Amino acid sequence: MLYPQEQLFQEMAFLAYYLHWPRAEIMKLPHWERRRWCREVSEVNQKLNGPDKQQSIPLR
Repeated sequence: MLYPQEQLFQEMAFLAYYLHWPRAEIMKLPHWERRRWCREVSEVNQKLNGPDKQQSIPLR
């Protein structure tokens, strides 16, 4: 089963932007861990921005 390419690029861009991780390091992560990091970063952003400021789009 292949992982959808568009979703992979979204996750990679999200983590590279917020965590400044290089492409090679992000690609080494298993799918479940990459998704977990995306959720964690989204939650931090939501807490920092508050309910009125939705600057980042959480990846699901």
